[in-house]
Amino acid sequence: MVVDGPFAETKELIAGYTIIQVASRDQALYWARRFPNPRGEGEACEIEVRQMFELDDFEQGEGVERFRKLGVGGA
Repeated sequence: MVVDGPFAETKELIAGYTIIQVASRDQALYWARRFPNPRGEGEACEIEVRQMFELDDFEQGEGVERFRKLGVGGA
Protein backbone atom coordinates (compact mmCIF):
# COMPACT_ATOMS: atom_id res chain seq x y z
CA MET A 1 0.00 0.00 0.00
CA VAL A 2 1.31 3.44 -0.92
CA VAL A 3 0.03 6.54 0.85
CA ASP A 4 0.83 10.23 0.51
CA GLY A 5 1.90 10.42 4.13
CA PRO A 6 1.53 13.37 6.47
CA PHE A 7 2.65 15.80 3.79
CA ALA A 8 0.55 17.96 1.50
CA GLU A 9 -0.07 16.99 -2.09
CA THR A 10 2.90 17.82 -4.31
CA LYS A 11 0.88 20.52 -6.05
CA GLU A 12 0.50 22.23 -2.65
CA LEU A 13 4.15 22.20 -1.57
CA ILE A 14 6.27 25.29 -1.22
CA ALA A 15 9.08 25.13 -3.76
CA GLY A 16 11.59 27.02 -1.66
CA TYR A 17 12.46 30.43 -0.42
CA THR A 18 14.71 33.33 -1.28
CA ILE A 19 16.16 35.85 1.14
CA ILE A 20 16.88 39.30 -0.23
CA GLN A 21 18.17 42.37 1.60
CA VAL A 22 16.49 45.59 0.50
CA ALA A 23 15.94 49.04 1.99
CA SER A 24 12.15 49.11 1.68
CA ARG A 25 8.98 47.11 1.15
CA ASP A 26 8.65 48.62 -2.33
CA GLN A 27 12.08 47.25 -3.28
CA ALA A 28 11.12 43.81 -1.95
CA LEU A 29 7.94 43.83 -4.05
CA TYR A 30 9.91 44.97 -7.10
CA TRP A 31 12.23 41.98 -6.80
CA ALA A 32 9.40 39.55 -6.03
CA ARG A 33 7.69 40.57 -9.28
CA ARG A 34 10.86 39.63 -11.17
CA PHE A 35 10.96 36.05 -9.80
CA PRO A 36 10.05 33.30 -12.26
CA ASN A 37 6.44 32.17 -12.01
CA PRO A 38 6.57 28.78 -10.23
CA ARG A 39 3.43 27.59 -12.03
CA GLY A 40 4.54 28.60 -15.50
CA GLU A 41 4.27 31.56 -17.81
CA GLY A 42 0.82 33.16 -17.77
CA GLU A 43 -0.48 31.05 -14.85
CA ALA A 44 -1.84 32.56 -11.64
CA CYS A 45 0.39 32.11 -8.59
CA GLU A 46 1.23 33.61 -5.23
CA ILE A 47 4.61 34.70 -3.94
CA GLU A 48 4.60 35.49 -0.25
CA VAL A 49 6.81 38.35 0.91
CA ARG A 50 7.73 38.47 4.61
CA GLN A 51 9.85 40.90 6.55
CA MET A 52 12.73 39.47 8.56
CA PHE A 53 13.95 41.04 11.76
CA GLU A 54 17.29 41.23 13.53
CA LEU A 55 17.87 41.55 17.26
CA ASP A 56 18.45 45.29 16.94
CA ASP A 57 14.88 45.65 15.63
CA PHE A 58 13.44 44.57 18.99
CA GLU A 59 13.16 46.47 22.26
CA GLN A 60 16.21 45.67 24.33
CA GLY A 61 15.62 43.36 27.24
CA GLU A 62 16.57 40.13 28.94
CA GLY A 63 15.38 37.90 26.09
CA VAL A 64 17.30 39.82 23.45
CA GLU A 65 20.45 39.77 25.58
CA ARG A 66 20.10 36.01 26.08
CA PHE A 67 20.03 35.51 22.29
CA ARG A 68 23.03 37.82 21.86
CA LYS A 69 25.02 35.68 24.31
CA LEU A 70 24.08 32.61 22.25
CA GLY A 71 25.38 34.34 19.12
CA VAL A 72 21.94 34.43 17.49
CA GLY A 73 20.82 37.32 15.28
CA GLY A 74 24.04 39.21 14.67
CA ALA A 75 25.98 41.65 16.81
